[in-house]
Amino acid sequence: DAVCTKCHDESEAKPLLSIYQTKHGVRADARTPSCQSCHGRSEQHVSGGKGVGEASRPTPDIVFKTKSALNPTLDAATQVEVCIGCHKGGQRMHWEGSQHSSRDVVCASCHSVHVKADPVLNKSSQQEVCFSCHKTERAQTHRLSTHPLAAGKMGCSDCHNPHGTTGPKLLSKGSVNETCQSCHAEQRGPFLWEHEPVTEACTNCHTPHGSNNAPLLKARAPWLCQSCHSGDHAAQVNSGANLQGGALTMANGNQLLAGAAARAQMGGRACLNCHMVVHGSNHPAGSKFQR
Repeated sequence: DAVCTKCHDESEAKPLLSIYQTKHGVRADARTPSCQSCHGRSEQHVSGGKGVGEASRPTPDIVFKTKSALNPTLDAATQVEVCIGCHKGGQRMHWEGSQHSSRDVVCASCHSVHVKADPVLNKSSQQEVCFSCHKTERAQTHRLSTHPLAAGKMGCSDCHNPHGTTGPKLLSKGSVNETCQSCHAEQRGPFLWEHEPVTEACTNCHTPHGSNNAPLLKARAPWLCQSCHSGDHAAQVNSGANLQGGALTMANGNQLLAGAAARAQMGGRACLNCHMVVHGSNHPAGSKFQR
């Protein structure tokens, strides 16, 4: 390391000496890697090669996140293999075949090894690392209703495991519901009366990264509810009878008395005025999720 840091010091575009303030630089630990542990022996780079000046100096044997004509074999697999050689098992056991691996994303694409505090390991800055690629999700988090990412109360890794999982969308748990319910335990159930779309997936009604409808709903009531529930009840909600002097029209097209008022419960066009426990009910009379 003394040979390497003679040239590679704080004058670099990306200063390197701060690595000795991280776990990778604890020299008292025999497991701590050296420069050559990650970048290879790089003998030609150290000796300076046959040319004159820095421009002609061969690059190290392994350069992370960089490819050059002098290092044509530095593919993603080669770079990842160096890191996986030490960082085995745990959350990284499903890396092979994961979405990031199949898209040639390397460890250095997200992690900054030479800095004292890796931004992707800090919840307050982690989102910016992820959003450098996931720009649609960045836009969604700026909507009216969203998870507290900007406040630093949670990070992307609270729901996703970027190193690969057995579940969909790199979710940290085996399913959408299991992931959501790790925080929203009150919605876990089982309930005496269960709402089918809730038991299938929370994302049937909610969009997790952000929505203009609170709380993270895909649409407002009653339109969200009516994407599944149709019939006379739904027709009354949408009829002109919700307005003063309106006519009540049934689903079959038959019009009732002009000026007939719809049920009082429908006046606000909010299903949740009556069906307030839509995630499930344990009340003996809760089959309609009203209590």
